[in-house]
Amino acid sequence: MAGKTAIVRHISRMAFVGKSDSNHWVTMDVPEQSGGYGAGTSPMELLLIALGGCTGADVASILRKKKVNFSGFEIHITAERAEDHPKVFNKIHVEYIVAGDSIDMPDVERAIELSVSKYCSVGAILGKTAVMSHAARIVRDIEDVRS
Repeated sequence: MAGKTAIVRHISRMAFVGKSDSNHWVTMDVPEQSGGYGAGTSPMELLLIALGGCTGADVASILRKKKVNFSGFEIHITAERAEDHPKVFNKIHVEYIVAGDSIDMPDVERAIELSVSKYCSVGAILGKTAVMSHAARIVRDIEDVRS
């Protein structure tokens, strides 16, 4: 088993910094109304970002291997949390938006299916507490979805 390590240091109030084996620091905090400074991403937000990065890397890699030439790619994630503590995510929806010309939806759908069913470890973990759903959309220009 390959070991991984992480260090998390308290800064002040509810602010922390953490790093893992890559040696990149991440700032975490909670909103002011929860006792923090609002100066960093919350740990629960980081989970959703990690999900997007994990499945996004899978899908991008699979599309490249299939020689799908995309000009842009975004993952939009919405989630709901349980009302009671520990307030885990209980619903997560992932929308994959792929931009470019001549992109076939079956290629995108297959890449997503492989990520969801086989490769994305973050999704597998979150799927233990959340109902996971996903959708895909193809657009001509990724700027069309940004506002």
